[in-house]
Amino acid sequence: MKKSDFHFDLPEALIAQAPLPQRSASRLLVLPGENAADGSPALADRHVCDLPDLLQPGDLLVFNDTRVLPARLFGRKASGGRVEILIERLLGGQDARAQLGASKPSRAGTRIVLDGGGQAEVLGRDGEFYDLRFDTPEPLEKWLLHAGQMPLPPYIHRAPGADDAERYQTVFARELGAVAAPTAGLHFDDALLDALRARGVAFGHITLHVGAGTFQPMRVEHVDQHVMHSEWLNVGAQLIEQIAHTRARGGRVIAVGTTVVRALESAMVVNDEGRRELRPFAGETRIFIFPGYRVRSVDALLTNFHLPESTLLMLVSAFAGRERVLAAYRHAVAQRYRFFSYGDAMLVFPRGADA
Repeated sequence: MKKSDFHFDLPEALIAQAPLPQRSASRLLVLPGENAADGSPALADRHVCDLPDLLQPGDLLVFNDTRVLPARLFGRKASGGRVEILIERLLGGQDARAQLGASKPSRAGTRIVLDGGGQAEVLGRDGEFYDLRFDTPEPLEKWLLHAGQMPLPPYIHRAPGADDAERYQTVFARELGAVAAPTAGLHFDDALLDALRARGVAFGHITLHVGAGTFQPMRVEHVDQHVMHSEWLNVGAQLIEQIAHTRARGGRVIAVGTTVVRALESAMVVNDEGRRELRPFAGETRIFIFPGYRVRSVDALLTNFHLPESTLLMLVSAFAGRERVLAAYRHAVAQRYRFFSYGDAMLVFPRGADA
């Protein structure tokens, strides 16, 4: 299988550059489990605010409650060269791992005077990332909240504005540590959450701190040669119990975003009877889900539209079938859906599932 098997043509005008005024007003393309009479996907054009009508009492929505760091910083080396810093993750204390954008690679011992006050010292390099030690007027995590800039994705061609500090976070974000938003969750506002509760839909949470590697292109042609970036996650015992109770009552587990699928599949283990089951897990994952992998942890997936040839598109294809997903993407392009982080969404069911 090649990455070119996941290509689709996307007009640049369909890449959303800003969020809609209302979160839940985004369009929602429903890909049900059954096909039309001619064998094509039986697609339905809806809106995210229609979710209470599309879900059933007893269903469980699982959200990623990670919170995005204001992770983009700017500074200058002693030589005068400008540096852009994108923090990948906090390492504890005043240390962080980051990508550096500069005219020349930075060596260990290089000091960067930060525009927001203080400085950073390069401790060393590991692949594309640098380990930095910050000397800031406040503890690093607190200092970033006012000195850092919201790290909008590279396909959004504008500087972040005041609204992005709120709109590039989910309304349920609480665990600080991501450098990219779990974008499927951006569609939920308080009114929609209230309507879903009234419908009898339950909520659960995982934490997966999305890293900058989510935007890195696949650099090999053969999919099985790709090595995924590492991300930290936590799947707690309470969620495992919620999932078990949901399934016992005949409800469905619906992942809000590909990060939830990655987290739950990473928490799968083989038990003594040889069956896969969910268990609490906290730690790193490099799981790579592409066609040939069977997703067992969820029954449906709410997700945004993803980049051509991306690992996230491959995950959705593993869940629902490559040809069905690419046909849905062609429909979305023809119907002028908005793509990527601030764009519209899909509700995806695997073939044979009840929508």
